[in-house]
Amino acid sequence: MDDVRLSLHFTLAEFCNPSRYPANVPTTQQIANMIYGCLMLLEPAREAIGCPIIINSGFRNPRVNTLVGGVASSQHLQGQAADIRPKDPAKFQQLVGFLKAHALTDQLLTGPGWLHISWAPFRPPRHDVRIGYYK
Repeated sequence: MDDVRLSLHFTLAEFCNPSRYPANVPTTQQIANMIYGCLMLLEPAREAIGCPIIINSGFRNPRVNTLVGGVASSQHLQGQAADIRPKDPAKFQQLVGFLKAHALTDQLLTGPGWLHISWAPFRPPRHDVRIGYYK
């Protein structure tokens, strides 16, 4: 899983964290959803802010989702969400601004120094943006 690339700068291992959650293995459809998110949102965001993006939490199977306190309807379960932060903390507001304005953002919820971003490959994005959602 470590060397499986979803896009130029993102790997499956970053999304699944197999060292901590070895049984957190996605289906082919969930991997396709992650590829969509990487190509359509995360790679363009990385290019726009000019620095790497760190994935704190990506794909979660139901067990992992429960362990981390995720909601039952979390898009993480489908490989359609990631909790991220820029490697350079000074780029955080720039990252938020880019994703807030992006037409394919389904949901953007910000926390202190990190944000939740989701995408919707099979329906129009909601563009649900909540700044300061996580305290």
